[in-house]
Amino acid sequence: MAEVRVKICGITNIEDALTAVAAGADALGFVFYEKSPRYVTPLKVQQILSLLPPFVTTVGLFVNEPLDRVRQIIMMTRLQVVQFHGDESPEDCRLDECRVIKALRVKNEESLKGADDYPVSALLLDAWSGRQYGGSGKSFDWQLAKKLTGTKPLILAGGLNPDNVAEAIHQVHPYAVDVSSGVEESPGRKDHQKIIQFINQVKQQ
Repeated sequence: MAEVRVKICGITNIEDALTAVAAGADALGFVFYEKSPRYVTPLKVQQILSLLPPFVTTVGLFVNEPLDRVRQIIMMTRLQVVQFHGDESPEDCRLDECRVIKALRVKNEESLKGADDYPVSALLLDAWSGRQYGGSGKSFDWQLAKKLTGTKPLILAGGLNPDNVAEAIHQVHPYAVDVSSGVEESPGRKDHQKIIQFINQVKQQ
């Protein structure tokens, strides 16, 4: 089985970014949703990205953002992947500028209906929350992931941490796992030891 990839999301500073890269993260996520405690400005992301080594995938997370604004930020920061984490329709996810991930907030089996309609490179499953778009620290029933019938790569998120990620991989066999609050000391500030522990758990599977 191919090695599971790791994305560390909610990066807000260069120290956390470089720690994640050194620990073996395959991708870093930056939140451009202003209501999030992990929000980071395009200028700050541009600065962080200029200090990263090559071969690390950079992902911008957007929530119900106008496509013109998304394109503007892609041009400014040179992000490689866009992650739509709001209520975007399949039509909203059509971007020629870079690859796209669509996040689905999973409450029940109904949440996965229409997943195959999205013209994206991968689907990300996150836990549903009535209060926020992602980063809630909540998990969902991983067995629901098996209800997806398409062939798109699956990224598993929602409530993952160093203690449960091995079991999550065992149950779901995802293409990648995505963690934010599960490796934090506070919203927007990562716990470097937890990052290392999380990635080690993934790479041992």
